[in-house]
Parts: sequence; C-alpha cells; structure tokens
Amino acid sequence: MNIQKRLLGKSQVELTVELTVEEFQPHIKCGVIKLSKEVKIKGFRPGKVPYEILKKEIGEMAILEESARIAIDKTIDQAIKNQIDKQMVGHPQINITKIAPDNPLEYKMVITVLPEVKLGDYKNVKVEKAKVGIKDSEVEKIISQLQETRCIEKISETAIKQGYKVIADIKMFIDKVPVESGTNKGAAVIIGKDYIVSGFSNKLINAQRDDNLEFSLPYPTDFHQTHLAGKLVNFQVKIVEIYQRELPKINEDFAKTFGLSNVEEMKSNIKKSVLFEKEQKEEQDAEALMLEKIINQAKFGEIPEALINHEAKVMMSELEYNVTNQGGKFDDYLSHLKITKDQLTLEMLPDAIKRVKISLVIREIAQIEKIAITDKEIKEEVDKLLKQYGDKDDIRERITSKAYQNYLENNMTGKKVVEKLKEWNFKKNNE
Repeated sequence: MNIQKRLLGKSQVELTVELTVEEFQPHIKCGVIKLSKEVKIKGFRPGKVPYEILKKEIGEMAILEESARIAIDKTIDQAIKNQIDKQMVGHPQINITKIAPDNPLEYKMVITVLPEVKLGDYKNVKVEKAKVGIKDSEVEKIISQLQETRCIEKISETAIKQGYKVIADIKMFIDKVPVESGTNKGAAVIIGKDYIVSGFSNKLINAQRDDNLEFSLPYPTDFHQTHLAGKLVNFQVKIVEIYQRELPKINEDFAKTFGLSNVEEMKSNIKKSVLFEKEQKEEQDAEALMLEKIINQAKFGEIPEALINHEAKVMMSELEYNVTNQGGKFDDYLSHLKITKDQLTLEMLPDAIKRVKISLVIREIAQIEKIAITDKEIKEEVDKLLKQYGDKDDIRERITSKAYQNYLENNMTGKKVVEKLKEWNFKKNNE
C-alpha cells in the first residue's frame, strides 16, 4: 500500500492511497462473494457465482466498485494511523480516483484534524469576582410583583382611576402615517405603570368604556426602537373594558399563600434566592472573563470550518430550545427579529469561533495537566442519570451507549478543567 500525504491548509490533510493489483485482488474476491449473495442467478447458490458469470450479469465495473468500497473499509484505518497523529474532526471525505480492470486501485481522502494550540499563561490571569448584595428596595419590588399575582379583578362601570386595569385597542401614527407594528388590539394597561411610553396610562384616567381618545406623546431620543426615538407619536385609543383591581395586603395571611409563616420569613427567603442568583451570575461572568483572557493569550492553527459550523448549529439548537421551552415559536421569534435562520447563523459565527477556541484550550490544558475523568466517575454519572430517566427504554439505551459515555467523559473533563482554572485564577478575598 502506497500512501502520499499533502497538507491542504485549514487543518486539512489529503491522503492518496494506492493498492497494487495484487493487494486489490483479495478485496475483489470479497466483492464477488458479497454481490453474488445479492444477485440471483439461475443454477448458482447465493455467494457461489463465479467472477466471469457475475461479470456478464451485472458488468465488471459494478464488481470493481463494490470491491473498492470493501478495500477502502479494510485499509482506511491503517492508512490514517500511519499518517495522521492528530485527532480527526468528523469523517474523512473519500473519492475513488483510479479504478479499472487489472489495474491498481487509488482513492483519496480529505481529513480534517484539530488545529495546533499553543497556550499562553493560563494560571495567572487573575480575575476578581465582584461582591454582590441586595437592597431593601429590590425585595419590596419582588413582593409587589408577588402581590400582583394575587390581585383580584372585577369589571367596573365607573370611570378609569389610578390602579385600574384597562383593555384597549391602540393605533399609533407619526405625521398621520401608521407606525409599523403600531396597532395593538386588546392591549392590557395598568393605570399608573409605564406602558408603551411614559405618561401613556395617565392619559386614560377618567375615560369610560367605549370612549375613543386621541392624544400625542413624545418618545425619548434614546428609545430602543430607533424609528420612534425622538418622535412625537399620535395615539388613537378605544376603551374596550375597565377592571377594578384589589391587591391583597402584605401580612401574615399573604405570606401563608406562598407556604411561609410570616412576612419576615418571606423577605428572608427572597433575599437568599436573589443573592444566590446574583452570585451565580457573577461566577458565570468571572468565568467567561477568565476564559476570554486565556484564549486571547493562546495561539491557534487554522480552525476547520467544520468545527465552527458545527458549533454554530449547536448554538442555534440551544436558542431554539430556549424559545420553545418558554412557550414561544421559533419562527415567530425570527419574524420578530426580522431575520432568517441563515442570517442569524452568520451573526452567531464570531461567538461560535470563541466557543471552539475555548474547547480547544480546555482540551490542551487537560492533556498538559493530565486532568482526566475516571471510569468510576463516569459510572456514577451514568447511574445517576439512569435513576432519573431509566424508566424510559429509549433514553436508557442512549445513556448506556458508548457514544453518550464518550460525550459524558468530554463534558465532565471540561468542567474539571474549568474548576481547576478557577482555583488558579480567581482572586481570593484577601489577595
């Protein structure tokens, strides 16, 4: 077997593999046996059709092509092992380049490999986590939001007052031209709270059901929707329904509706919950900053497009899952952004490249520092997952598969590396 190697750039290698006539011959015999089992020829048992008879029946090239596939399957691993010393990405692209009767077989394969990574300093990129706290006003705001969830509403025949809820049909215009997406039928407005733009709800006070109102309000120059920023917008509002709202008092009875003994216990639980969330967020932000500093000091070979595209697809799947998990439709989400899936994928590419670099750096650090996951740790994680999901046969089969356990090993190794990096790089309070 003769093998020629050529570097193509972008972490791709081309191998040209040639089998001599003698080396190809055993694979032709295998091809004949395989095809003769599939092709029924009168007078011959399956698998026992001679070459010449089979050639007349299906053609010599069909035999050679099947034999070539068998030869490639049998020789590809050895060819790669002899020439490639880096981890492959995905599967090789294979093309048969020479095939003819009584001639050598030649095939080429393009192999994508992980790029070379040269690490910078990854133990002294000091990152300091900010101290987090919670103000009484934050607690009061959350209690107010909880209060809203227990609000009692009833239709009112009286004029609109502060604190009421109004259902209204709203149309928006600028210089008598309808605003894009400026029509909202059945909008719910709480009087006294900002809706659409500051001051809108107060314009509805004293109106009654079926009233038609018209008024104008200026939008701030820094408003997030640029087509409205700094503009004077005219509103046409029809009052559809009016609700009187009764908020519960903040007392022991209110606390008990949430399974708590009193208001103080409620405030204490809210503080603990919010502090935990803030600490988690600060931990994540500090970790992201640390990893960014580390990859900025590292040097990378050409990153394969396959890796970047795969990561972009993963990011898209994550986003789609998050949208649908919150009860939304991904197509509606894209329509709201006025963007196609392909355009969104392009926008994701810079972050996809960053995530690929982080993965490459973590993998390199794991090798250098000899950070690995033991079989025992993988088994414990598998057992935990089986305990949680083992009653479903399809999930059980997936969890116990070799491919999933390889995924678990990579994922758990990555987490262990990141924890080690945080030990080295997160500043302690006394530093």
